[in-house]
Amino acid sequence: MTREEFAELSGVSRETLEKFEIWYRLLEETNAHTNLVGRSTLADFWTRHAFDSFQLFEHMPQTAQTIIDMGAGAGFPGIALALGLQDRGRPGSVLMIDSVGKKVAFLKKVIAETGAPAEARAIRVEALDPANPVDLVTARAFAPMDKLLGYAEPLLKNGAEGLFLKGRSYQDELTDARKNWTFNSEVIPSRTSDGVILKIHEVQRAR
Repeated sequence: MTREEFAELSGVSRETLEKFEIWYRLLEETNAHTNLVGRSTLADFWTRHAFDSFQLFEHMPQTAQTIIDMGAGAGFPGIALALGLQDRGRPGSVLMIDSVGKKVAFLKKVIAETGAPAEARAIRVEALDPANPVDLVTARAFAPMDKLLGYAEPLLKNGAEGLFLKGRSYQDELTDARKNWTFNSEVIPSRTSDGVILKIHEVQRAR
């Protein structure tokens, strides 16, 4: 996918597209000395990273304003969703969580240079206060589904929804997760790979 194809498929403005390009440039510069993503994937930024993340935007609840991206890494999907909110003029922001300080430093730089409505914190997910209201929880390449739900359940139990990007082994992950959890799930085919988007809600520990 080219830059122009991404712009057409996502429907973002020219100004927002320029912010995605700033993110791409910073990623290339930083990845040269700090491992944020596999170097071989950088050439396919617009498909593998930008649109793969942005496709979640159309599946977000229209009312979602408080979004938490767990294990945010280089900002996939958190930065893409924040730029989407800004582009569409929707209220809200994304809190990106990662325990690796260098990744959070990168995210803060992207936020500063793009003006994305987002915040990055170098803490573990467990340190978040589940009493604070959350509308949506996201993650990409963070943990297997069983473990992922362990992190997300305190945030999801008050009515929030989960949107998780998963690979082709998602069915095995769901089967394993159901040994320890009960939840409702919707499987949405990815538009960029043979993976899926898992829409998760009503999560509880199995009895």
